[in-house]
Amino acid sequence: MKTATTIENWAEGTTPQILKNVHQNTTNIAIYNRDIGLLEKEIDSLAKRAIKCNATGNIDLILDEVQKILGPNRHRMLLEDINSLLHLFKEVTKTDNFRLLLATINSNMCRKFHIDNNTLRMLCTYSGPGTLWLTDYNMNRNALGTCGGNQAIVRDTSNIKQAKTESVLILKGAKYPKEGTKAVVHRSPTIEESGDKRLLLRIDAC
Repeated sequence: MKTATTIENWAEGTTPQILKNVHQNTTNIAIYNRDIGLLEKEIDSLAKRAIKCNATGNIDLILDEVQKILGPNRHRMLLEDINSLLHLFKEVTKTDNFRLLLATINSNMCRKFHIDNNTLRMLCTYSGPGTLWLTDYNMNRNALGTCGGNQAIVRDTSNIKQAKTESVLILKGAKYPKEGTKAVVHRSPTIEESGDKRLLLRIDAC
């Protein structure tokens, strides 16, 4: 008689060190659940603005660009949090240059489940609904990139995972170099129909 073994593909915890687990072969998404309630006022204030900050380079260059968007002497704790996440991502990726997006979003960025064409990506939804993703046993990888849509990709829609607001994610992409690993399949939450808004931080390793 055959014994079925389920291998989970994610690591999740309440300390930032959990994010290093993304380098394990069987892990394609690492999740750091945290409480940043002290930033609530700054996050709420910024989420009401229409902002979009794109920045590329080392940490110092990126923080200079972010501060220009946030404004002088404003949102200091949020800026420090972004600084901490950049250094945390640097520790995980062992790289010095990044591409950052900090933006308020009121549209459906990526409706379809997909994989990213990069090595590693960090995401944090400061406000609004978090990123949706699939476990390996709840997806049909062969349907990715076909015309079948999400119905063909997702095996059980009741078991779609969703990251918590404020949690920090590191996602493996298609260019992750380690042999035998798989990119995580994910998508943005649908928010246009509900009128929701997100304040999203996205950092890619260059």
